[in-house]
Amino acid sequence: MADVTRWVRFRHHAEIGFGQLTPSGISVHAGEMFGDTRPTGQTLQLTEVELLAPTRPSKIIALWNNFHALAAKLQSPEPAEPLYLLKAVTSVTEPGAVITRPVGYDGKTTYEGELGIVIGKRCTAVAPEQADAFIFGYTCTNDVTAADILNRDPTFPQWARAKGFDGYGPFGPVIASGLDPARLVVRTVLNGVERQNYPIADMIFSSQALVSKISHDMTLLPGDLICCGTSIGVGVMKEPVNTVTVAIDGIGELTNEFRQ
Repeated sequence: MADVTRWVRFRHHAEIGFGQLTPSGISVHAGEMFGDTRPTGQTLQLTEVELLAPTRPSKIIALWNNFHALAAKLQSPEPAEPLYLLKAVTSVTEPGAVITRPVGYDGKTTYEGELGIVIGKRCTAVAPEQADAFIFGYTCTNDVTAADILNRDPTFPQWARAKGFDGYGPFGPVIASGLDPARLVVRTVLNGVERQNYPIADMIFSSQALVSKISHDMTLLPGDLICCGTSIGVGVMKEPVNTVTVAIDGIGELTNEFRQ
Protein backbone atom coordinates (compact mmCIF):
# COMPACT_ATOMS: atom_id res chain seq x y z
CA MET A 1 0.00 0.00 0.00
CA ALA A 2 2.91 2.29 -0.75
CA ASP A 3 0.77 4.62 -2.88
CA VAL A 4 -1.86 5.16 -0.18
CA THR A 5 -2.22 8.73 1.10
CA ARG A 6 -3.87 9.45 4.43
CA TRP A 7 -5.56 12.81 4.98
CA VAL A 8 -6.45 14.34 8.34
CA ARG A 9 -8.15 17.47 9.65
CA PHE A 10 -6.84 19.01 12.84
CA ARG A 11 -6.98 21.94 15.21
CA HIS A 12 -3.67 23.67 15.97
CA HIS A 13 -3.55 26.81 18.13
CA ALA A 14 -7.30 27.38 17.54
CA GLU A 15 -6.82 27.17 13.77
CA ILE A 16 -8.33 24.31 11.73
CA GLY A 17 -6.17 22.83 9.00
CA PHE A 18 -5.63 19.66 7.02
CA GLY A 19 -2.79 17.67 5.56
CA GLN A 20 -1.28 14.30 4.76
CA LEU A 21 -0.17 11.92 7.48
CA THR A 22 3.45 10.88 6.86
CA PRO A 23 6.04 8.93 8.89
CA SER A 24 7.49 12.25 10.07
CA GLY A 25 4.16 13.83 11.06
CA ILE A 26 1.45 15.82 9.34
CA SER A 27 2.48 17.52 6.11
CA VAL A 28 0.28 20.60 6.28
CA HIS A 29 -1.52 21.55 3.06
CA ALA A 30 -3.25 24.70 1.87
CA GLY A 31 -6.27 24.99 -0.41
CA GLU A 32 -9.22 22.60 -0.28
CA MET A 33 -8.97 18.93 0.64
CA PHE A 34 -11.42 18.05 -2.12
CA GLY A 35 -10.04 20.56 -4.62
CA ASP A 36 -6.65 22.07 -5.31
CA THR A 37 -4.18 21.35 -2.53
CA ARG A 38 -0.53 22.14 -2.09
CA PRO A 39 1.93 21.41 0.71
CA THR A 40 2.96 24.45 2.72
CA GLY A 41 6.27 22.96 3.80
CA GLN A 42 5.17 22.91 7.44
CA THR A 43 5.19 19.62 9.37
CA LEU A 44 3.32 19.16 12.63
CA GLN A 45 3.60 16.29 15.08
CA LEU A 46 0.45 14.45 16.13
CA THR A 47 1.19 15.49 19.71
CA GLU A 48 0.86 19.14 18.65
CA VAL A 49 -2.66 18.91 17.25
CA GLU A 50 -6.18 17.78 18.07
CA LEU A 51 -7.45 15.45 15.35
CA LEU A 52 -10.94 16.24 14.11
CA ALA A 53 -13.42 14.26 12.05
CA PRO A 54 -11.65 14.32 8.68
CA THR A 55 -14.55 15.94 6.80
CA ARG A 56 -17.73 17.88 7.54
CA PRO A 57 -20.30 15.97 5.47
CA SER A 58 -23.48 17.57 4.18
CA LYS A 59 -25.11 14.18 4.75
CA ILE A 60 -24.31 10.78 6.22
CA ILE A 61 -25.84 7.78 4.49
CA ALA A 62 -25.90 4.57 6.53
CA LEU A 63 -26.58 1.14 5.00
CA TRP A 64 -28.68 -1.65 6.45
CA ASN A 65 -28.35 -5.35 5.52
CA ASN A 66 -25.38 -5.01 3.17
CA PHE A 67 -23.42 -8.15 4.10
CA HIS A 68 -24.15 -11.71 3.00
CA ALA A 69 -23.05 -13.19 6.36
CA LEU A 70 -25.30 -10.94 8.45
CA ALA A 71 -28.29 -11.45 6.16
CA ALA A 72 -27.84 -15.20 6.54
CA LYS A 73 -27.55 -14.97 10.32
CA LEU A 74 -30.66 -12.80 10.59
CA GLN A 75 -32.47 -14.99 8.05
CA SER A 76 -33.26 -11.76 6.23
CA PRO A 77 -33.65 -11.69 2.44
CA GLU A 78 -30.78 -9.99 0.65
CA PRO A 79 -32.06 -6.68 -0.71
CA ALA A 80 -32.44 -6.01 -4.42
CA GLU A 81 -31.29 -2.42 -3.90
CA PRO A 82 -29.40 -0.64 -1.12
CA LEU A 83 -31.40 -0.08 2.06
CA TYR A 84 -30.27 3.05 3.86
CA LEU A 85 -31.13 5.90 6.19
CA LEU A 86 -29.78 9.42 6.66
CA LYS A 87 -27.89 9.95 9.88
CA ALA A 88 -27.84 13.45 11.42
CA VAL A 89 -24.67 15.39 10.66
CA THR A 90 -24.79 16.66 14.25
CA SER A 91 -24.04 13.09 15.35
CA VAL A 92 -20.45 13.56 14.13
CA THR A 93 -17.80 13.65 16.82
CA GLU A 94 -14.01 13.55 16.83
CA PRO A 95 -11.74 10.53 17.04
CA GLY A 96 -10.92 10.08 20.71
CA ALA A 97 -14.02 11.94 21.87
CA VAL A 98 -16.08 10.69 24.78
CA ILE A 99 -19.63 9.73 23.76
CA THR A 100 -22.31 9.84 26.43
CA ARG A 101 -25.70 8.20 26.54
CA PRO A 102 -28.48 10.74 25.91
CA VAL A 103 -30.27 12.19 28.91
CA GLY A 104 -33.62 10.47 29.23
CA TYR A 105 -32.51 7.25 27.50
CA ASP A 106 -31.58 4.33 29.76
CA GLY A 107 -31.65 1.52 27.19
CA LYS A 108 -28.98 -0.42 25.35
CA THR A 109 -26.45 1.25 23.05
CA THR A 110 -24.56 -0.78 20.47
CA TYR A 111 -21.38 -0.30 18.44
CA GLU A 112 -21.22 -1.03 14.71
CA GLY A 113 -17.76 -0.99 13.14
CA GLU A 114 -17.97 -0.07 9.46
CA LEU A 115 -16.07 1.08 6.40
CA GLY A 116 -16.90 4.63 5.35
CA ILE A 117 -16.75 5.99 1.79
CA VAL A 118 -15.88 9.69 1.47
CA ILE A 119 -17.05 11.42 -1.70
CA GLY A 120 -14.53 13.68 -3.42
CA LYS A 121 -16.50 15.23 -6.26
CA ARG A 122 -20.11 16.19 -6.82
CA CYS A 123 -21.83 13.27 -8.49
CA THR A 124 -25.29 12.60 -9.81
CA ALA A 125 -26.44 9.40 -11.54
CA VAL A 126 -22.96 7.98 -12.14
CA ALA A 127 -22.38 4.49 -13.50
CA PRO A 128 -20.61 1.90 -11.32
CA GLU A 129 -17.56 1.95 -13.57
CA GLN A 130 -17.35 5.73 -13.07
CA ALA A 131 -17.72 5.64 -9.29
CA ASP A 132 -14.02 5.41 -8.38
CA ALA A 133 -13.43 8.82 -9.97
CA PHE A 134 -15.87 10.33 -7.44
CA ILE A 135 -14.56 8.53 -4.34
CA PHE A 136 -11.93 10.53 -2.47
CA GLY A 137 -11.08 7.71 -0.09
CA TYR A 138 -12.12 5.51 2.80
CA THR A 139 -12.34 5.88 6.57
CA CYS A 140 -13.30 4.03 9.76
CA THR A 141 -16.78 4.61 11.18
CA ASN A 142 -18.72 3.54 14.27
CA ASP A 143 -22.46 3.70 13.64
CA VAL A 144 -23.47 3.96 17.31
CA THR A 145 -27.12 3.03 17.87
CA ALA A 146 -29.63 3.47 20.70
CA ALA A 147 -30.94 -0.03 20.08
CA ASP A 148 -34.00 0.04 22.32
CA ILE A 149 -35.43 3.09 20.54
CA LEU A 150 -35.30 1.48 17.10
CA ASN A 151 -38.42 -0.67 17.41
CA ARG A 152 -39.98 0.86 20.52
CA ASP A 153 -43.00 2.07 18.56
CA PRO A 154 -44.43 -0.89 16.63
CA THR A 155 -45.90 1.39 13.97
CA PHE A 156 -42.64 3.04 12.88
CA PRO A 157 -38.99 1.90 13.06
CA GLN A 158 -37.04 4.90 14.38
CA TRP A 159 -33.79 4.47 12.43
CA ALA A 160 -32.88 8.16 12.20
CA ARG A 161 -33.54 8.86 15.87
CA ALA A 162 -31.80 5.73 17.17
CA LYS A 163 -28.66 6.56 15.20
CA GLY A 164 -28.83 10.33 15.19
CA PHE A 165 -28.04 11.39 18.76
CA ASP A 166 -25.24 13.86 19.31
CA GLY A 167 -21.93 12.01 19.34
CA TYR A 168 -23.33 8.81 17.82
CA GLY A 169 -21.44 9.27 14.53
CA PRO A 170 -17.67 9.18 15.12
CA PHE A 171 -15.46 8.57 12.10
CA GLY A 172 -11.83 8.97 11.09
CA PRO A 173 -9.18 9.76 12.07
CA VAL A 174 -7.99 9.60 8.45
CA ILE A 175 -9.33 9.34 4.93
CA ALA A 176 -7.14 6.90 3.02
CA SER A 177 -6.90 7.32 -0.75
CA GLY A 178 -5.39 4.90 -3.25
CA LEU A 179 -6.47 1.53 -1.85
CA ASP A 180 -8.84 -1.22 -2.95
CA PRO A 181 -11.69 -1.46 -0.42
CA ALA A 182 -12.57 -5.00 -1.45
CA ARG A 183 -9.26 -6.17 0.07
CA LEU A 184 -9.95 -4.64 3.49
CA VAL A 185 -11.04 -6.24 6.76
CA VAL A 186 -12.96 -4.42 9.51
CA ARG A 187 -12.20 -5.26 13.13
CA THR A 188 -14.02 -3.88 16.16
CA VAL A 189 -12.46 -4.20 19.62
CA LEU A 190 -14.57 -3.53 22.71
CA ASN A 191 -12.72 -3.11 26.01
CA GLY A 192 -9.73 -5.03 24.68
CA VAL A 193 -11.74 -7.95 23.22
CA GLU A 194 -12.19 -8.34 19.46
CA ARG A 195 -15.91 -8.52 18.69
CA GLN A 196 -16.03 -8.04 14.92
CA ASN A 197 -13.71 -9.27 12.17
CA TYR A 198 -15.21 -9.36 8.71
CA PRO A 199 -14.14 -8.80 5.09
CA ILE A 200 -15.44 -5.93 2.99
CA ALA A 201 -15.49 -8.38 0.06
CA ASP A 202 -18.62 -9.88 1.67
CA MET A 203 -20.67 -6.73 0.93
CA ILE A 204 -23.85 -7.30 -1.07
CA PHE A 205 -23.32 -3.95 -2.82
CA SER A 206 -19.71 -2.95 -3.44
CA SER A 207 -18.42 0.54 -2.74
CA GLN A 208 -18.73 1.40 -6.43
CA ALA A 209 -22.26 0.02 -6.62
CA LEU A 210 -23.29 2.00 -3.54
CA VAL A 211 -21.99 5.29 -4.91
CA SER A 212 -23.65 4.63 -8.25
CA LYS A 213 -27.03 3.58 -6.91
CA ILE A 214 -27.25 6.27 -4.22
CA SER A 215 -26.16 8.95 -6.69
CA HIS A 216 -29.21 8.04 -8.77
CA ASP A 217 -31.36 8.88 -5.72
CA MET A 218 -29.61 12.06 -4.57
CA THR A 219 -26.66 14.22 -5.52
CA LEU A 220 -23.56 13.36 -3.49
CA LEU A 221 -21.31 16.26 -2.54
CA PRO A 222 -17.60 16.47 -1.67
CA GLY A 223 -17.10 15.30 1.89
CA ASP A 224 -20.31 13.28 2.09
CA LEU A 225 -19.98 10.03 4.03
CA ILE A 226 -21.48 6.65 3.14
CA CYS A 227 -21.34 4.14 6.00
CA CYS A 228 -21.26 0.77 4.22
CA GLY A 229 -23.16 -1.19 6.85
CA THR A 230 -21.88 -3.73 9.32
CA SER A 231 -21.66 -7.51 9.57
CA ILE A 232 -21.95 -10.03 12.40
CA GLY A 233 -20.61 -9.23 15.85
CA VAL A 234 -22.60 -6.11 16.74
CA GLY A 235 -23.02 -5.89 20.49
CA VAL A 236 -24.08 -3.82 23.47
CA MET A 237 -21.66 -1.57 25.36
CA LYS A 238 -22.42 -2.67 28.93
CA GLU A 239 -19.70 -1.21 31.14
CA PRO A 240 -19.89 2.21 32.80
CA VAL A 241 -16.94 3.21 30.58
CA ASN A 242 -16.44 1.41 27.27
CA THR A 243 -13.51 1.79 24.89
CA VAL A 244 -14.31 0.93 21.27
CA THR A 245 -11.75 0.73 18.47
CA VAL A 246 -12.70 0.24 14.83
CA ALA A 247 -9.55 -0.85 12.99
CA ILE A 248 -9.08 -1.28 9.25
CA ASP A 249 -5.58 -2.21 8.10
CA GLY A 250 -4.41 0.24 5.47
CA ILE A 251 -6.63 2.99 6.88
CA GLY A 252 -6.05 3.17 10.63
CA GLU A 253 -7.85 2.97 13.95
CA LEU A 254 -10.80 4.96 15.28
CA THR A 255 -11.07 4.89 19.08
CA ASN A 256 -13.76 6.45 21.25
CA GLU A 257 -15.14 6.03 24.74
CA PHE A 258 -18.81 5.46 25.43
CA ARG A 259 -19.93 6.31 28.96
CA GLN A 260 -23.25 5.28 30.46
